[in-house]
Amino acid sequence: MTPRLWNREFIIITLANFFLACSFNLLMPSIPLYITEQLNVPQTQTGIVLSSYAIALLLIRPFSGYMVDVFSRKGLLIFGSLLYVASFFGYFYATTVLLFVIVRFVQGLWWGLTTVSTSTVSIDVIPSPRRSEGIGYFGTFNNIAMAVAPFIAIHIYHKYNFHVLLWCAIGMGAVAIFTCSLLQLNIKRAVERPVISMDRFFLVKSWPIFLNQLIPSFAWGTIGPFVAQYGLEIGIENPGIFFVFWAGGIMLSRIFAGKMVDRGHIHQVNTFALLLIAISFLAFATLHSIVAFCLSGLFIGIGYGMLFPATQMLYVNMAEHSKRGTANATYLLSFDLGLAFGMLAGGFITGIYGFSEIYFFSGVLCILSVLIYWVVSKKVYEKNKIAG
Repeated sequence: MTPRLWNREFIIITLANFFLACSFNLLMPSIPLYITEQLNVPQTQTGIVLSSYAIALLLIRPFSGYMVDVFSRKGLLIFGSLLYVASFFGYFYATTVLLFVIVRFVQGLWWGLTTVSTSTVSIDVIPSPRRSEGIGYFGTFNNIAMAVAPFIAIHIYHKYNFHVLLWCAIGMGAVAIFTCSLLQLNIKRAVERPVISMDRFFLVKSWPIFLNQLIPSFAWGTIGPFVAQYGLEIGIENPGIFFVFWAGGIMLSRIFAGKMVDRGHIHQVNTFALLLIAISFLAFATLHSIVAFCLSGLFIGIGYGMLFPATQMLYVNMAEHSKRGTANATYLLSFDLGLAFGMLAGGFITGIYGFSEIYFFSGVLCILSVLIYWVVSKKVYEKNKIAG
């Protein structure tokens, strides 16, 4: 009999993660608009402000993985969520670029602890035979938040102001904390705490996959912060429509991708996803019409909706049960590092050359990623995967 996927705890952690992700992504497209329009920050410097939180994530992720493997996951989740939501109040007083960077950095620390906690809890409560499918749905809600929240944020920002947007984000975060409090976890742990070593903070044998993942993560980092500006530049009246099609693509991918991975087709899913992302980015950079704008969003969404859950399974399948937190932290660390590079390079390239150039560059990089995957990553995974 097929075990039930949508059990009580999985529904709760998925909803909690969704609200947290919504609160975070409300600021992603609005901060570049706010700091360039209100603080007169040059476009070339927007990447520095945006990526400061990602730098904090790079510092906290490995330690988050260790803490999640050792301490109470629910306790850490609520603790991290409370401090993450509290950090939103810092934006009310961020009147300079430096203060913006500091607030984003501090928030990134707590966001890192929170996201490792939610993703690890989700794996704990998903039945083993349906793990990839479950991770896919969990990731889908996260990705939908990344798509829908910016669309809403642009509307709120233009109709009201940045401070109203902050209160919306705080409200979303408060709902997430309440939802987390409803969790009832019964996770067995070892009596003794593990010895602190490198492999408690980073899944060492996943290094090649970690480096390979940086490339599509880089491309992802150029979407949220710059799509709104790119759309306005090429004459799209409401560029937030991109995020609606993006979310639609992510949801569409869940119909088949997770089940294909659970049936053993993980390499085919990753390869097809990378190729689809590459082609979609190239079209996005070169075809300037509302139809191409929307369809590119749709297929980029399908590609990433397939790719990220399947890539996460590479790490999870290479880790022992006691190192699930470490595996998730390593996966998220690569995502964060690529994201930071994408934001930094995106701000610089869009300021010097233009928006089309950064998306064309991202498409070329993703083609390279396919080659690296088949030559290196696939072999590393097959050599190190753990049955069951």
